Amino acid sequence: MRSTLTRMLAAVFLIGFAISNSSYLFAQVDRVLPAGEKPQDHRLGELKNLNGYFPFTPPKTKEEWDRRSQRIRRGIKVATGVWPMPTKTPAHAVVHGKIDRGEYTVEKVYFESFPGFYVTGNLYRPKGTSGKCPGVLCPYGHWKNGRFYEHDPKRLAQVLANGGERFERGGRHPIQARCVQLARMGCVVFNYDMVGRPDSNQLGHRDGIRPRMNTLRDWGYFSPQAELRLQSITGLQTYNSIRAFDWFSTLEDVDSTRIGVTGCSGGGTQTFLLCAVDPRPAVAFPAVMVSTAMQGGCPCENASYLRVEEGNIGIAALMAPRPLGLVGALDWTREIETKGLPELKALYRLLGVEDRVTGRALLHFKHSYNNVMRGMMYNWFNRHLGLGFNEPILEKDYEPLSPEEMTVWDEAHPQPEGGDPFEQKLLKWVTEDNQKQLESLLPQKQSDLAEFRKVIGGAVDIMIGRSVPDAAELKLVSAQETTVDGYPLTKGIVWLDAQDESVPIVLLKPQGTKKDQKLARYVVWVDPSGKRAVFDGQGKPIPAVRRLLDASVGVLGLDMIGQGEFTDDGCPVAKARMLKPRRKTAWGAYAGYTYGYNYSLFSQRVHDILTVIGYLQQTAPLAKVDLVGLDGAGRWAAAARAQAGSLIDRAVFDTAGFRFASLNEFDHPDFLPGGAKYLDLPGMIALSAPSATWIAGEAQMPAAVKSAFNAAGASERLTVYRGKKEGQEAAAIEWLLTE
Repeated sequence: MRSTLTRMLAAVFLIGFAISNSSYLFAQVDRVLPAGEKPQDHRLGELKNLNGYFPFTPPKTKEEWDRRSQRIRRGIKVATGVWPMPTKTPAHAVVHGKIDRGEYTVEKVYFESFPGFYVTGNLYRPKGTSGKCPGVLCPYGHWKNGRFYEHDPKRLAQVLANGGERFERGGRHPIQARCVQLARMGCVVFNYDMVGRPDSNQLGHRDGIRPRMNTLRDWGYFSPQAELRLQSITGLQTYNSIRAFDWFSTLEDVDSTRIGVTGCSGGGTQTFLLCAVDPRPAVAFPAVMVSTAMQGGCPCENASYLRVEEGNIGIAALMAPRPLGLVGALDWTREIETKGLPELKALYRLLGVEDRVTGRALLHFKHSYNNVMRGMMYNWFNRHLGLGFNEPILEKDYEPLSPEEMTVWDEAHPQPEGGDPFEQKLLKWVTEDNQKQLESLLPQKQSDLAEFRKVIGGAVDIMIGRSVPDAAELKLVSAQETTVDGYPLTKGIVWLDAQDESVPIVLLKPQGTKKDQKLARYVVWVDPSGKRAVFDGQGKPIPAVRRLLDASVGVLGLDMIGQGEFTDDGCPVAKARMLKPRRKTAWGAYAGYTYGYNYSLFSQRVHDILTVIGYLQQTAPLAKVDLVGLDGAGRWAAAARAQAGSLIDRAVFDTAGFRFASLNEFDHPDFLPGGAKYLDLPGMIALSAPSATWIAGEAQMPAAVKSAFNAAGASERLTVYRGKKEGQEAAAIEWLLTE
C-alpha cells in the first residue's frame, strides 16, 4: 500500500515538474517582455466617459472635410439605428383641439413614427398670414413635466431679478414662451415630446436594464439584445425627429425649405443629432448643450459608437455650411467661446461662410433657455429664415396654456397601449423590418454587390472603427532574434504610434532564412489563446505551423488585447471592462455610457490584427499575406478581413458556430454593439467575396455568404470544410498551400 502511494506521489511530482518545466520553456519562447511586465498601451488605462475632453480639429481642406464629414455622419446613423433608415410607415396624423389666442392658434397633434408608437406635441400657427410660412421644430430638454413645464415659483423670483426673464408668465412657462414668440414672428411651430415625457408615455424615458425585458427571444430597450441591434432611446428620439420633420414639412402652410430646429439641454442634443443625419433643416440653434466638456448625462443622449471618434462639437459641425447658432451658460458649456466655437469658425471659414456660425457664453445665467438666450435665437432665425423683423426682437407677455389644454389625449382621443408587452412588440417590429431590409440587399448579381458593401460594409467599418494602419505609423520595438528548433524567430512589440497601442508578436521563418530576407508569403495566425498557440508544450512550432514554415511561408502569431502578455496570468480575460454605473439606478449601468465612448474588446482585438497586417505590409510590401483563425478565432479574423480587403490574399475562418445574437451579457469579451444587426457574423464573412476563403464550424452555408460569392462570380473560391474537428487544422493548411 505504502509502495503504491509512493509511486502515485512520485508520478504526481513528475507530472507537475513536467508541466512546470514545459511552461517555463514555453514562456521563454513566447514572451517578449520580462515576466510581470505588460505592454505600454493606452487601452490598459482608464476608459473614456462622457465627462472627458472632446476637442474638434478643423479640417485643412474642403476635400478632407468631405471625407471626414461623411464618415462622422455615417457613424451617427449607425449609432442611432438609421443605417439603413427604417421603413417609413404612414403617419396617420391627428390634429385636433384648436385653441385661438388671437395672434396665433395652438392645436394638439399625435402621429405614428413606428406602427403603433406615437409622437405627441402641440402645433402653433400664426394668424393673419398668407402662403407658406417658415417652420420651427422645438424639442425640449429634461425639464420636469416636459412640454407642461412650469418653473418653481421660489426660483422664478430670482430669475426675474437677474434679468433672465422679462415676464412672470413667460418665466414660469419658458418652453411655451419660445413657441408663442416664434408664432408671433410668423412661424409655424411644432413642440414635441421626448420619449416618456409627458404625453409620449407608451415607453419609459430611462427605465434601464430590467430582467424581465432581457431575454434572447423578447427584449426591451437597454438590454444586450437591443444593443446588439443598436436599438436605443437616443435612436428612437432621433427617428421621431426625422418623422416629425417628414410630417411637419408636408403641412400646406409650411415652407419645407425654411425649417429651423431649436432645443436646449437634452433638446439641444436632439437638435444637433437631427441636423447631423438629415440635410433638410435650414438653420439650427442647440442651446446650452454643445461643448468640449460633458457630452450629455442621460441615456437618451448616449448610444454605442456615438462619440467614439468625435464629440458634440464635431457632431454639431455637420450642420455646416448651414447656419448654426450656439449659446453657453454657467455649466459645462461655459467655455464654448474659447473651446469649440473658434474651431467651428475655422471650418465655416474654410467653406466660405464664416458668418453662418455664432456663439456666446452668458456666464451670469445658470443652465437654462431663458429670455436672453431665446432672444439670441430669435435674431438668428430672423436672419436665416428671412422673417424681416427689426432687431433686437423682444418677447411680449402671453397667456400660457394649462396642461389640460395642451394634452393630446382625451375621451375622443384615448391614450394608446404601452408598457412592457408593447415595448417588446415595437422592438420586434423594428428588428423584423431591419432584417427584411438587409436580406433584400443580398446580392443576386455583380451589380448588387456595391450596395451590399455600402450598407453592410459601411456599418462594419463603423463598428470596428479602423482599417489597416499606414506603414509609417508602425515600428517594431523590443525586438529579439533567436531560433526555435532550427527556425529563425523574431519576437517584439509592434508599436502603433498614432494610437499609442502595442501588439506583442512572434514571427517564425523557414529554416535557412537570413536575418533581413523577405519572404514571398506570410500567415497571420489568430488564436483564442494568443501567440502561444503557434508553439507546443515544449516550445516548438506546432505541426500546422511547421508545415507552413517548411513550405517557405512565414508565420506571425500575436497577442491581441486581453490575451497573453496583456494579462496577469497569460490567460484570456473572461470579462470585458465596463464603466462603473453612473448612478445606483437601473439606467445608470446603461451600456451606451461605455460603448458610446470606447470601442468594444472585440473591435480592439480586430484592431490588433489589422496592426500586424500593416506591419507585414511595411516589412515585406510585395509579399502575400494570408489570415488564419482556427479554434473559433474566425470571428475576429472575418471582421479583420472585412476591413483589410485585398491586403489579405487567402483566409481561413473557423466560426465554431459563433453568433453575436447568442450573447446576453454586455461584458462578454465578444460583445459587439450592432453585431447581430447586420446579418451577424455571416454578414462580415460575406464581405470577403470574391477573395479565396475557407470556412469551418458552420452546419450549413449562411445565405449571405453564399449569395455574395455567387454574385461575385467566385463560388469556386469559397471552400466549406465538412470534416471532423480533429482534421480541421491540417485540412486548412493544405488548402492554404494549394494554389
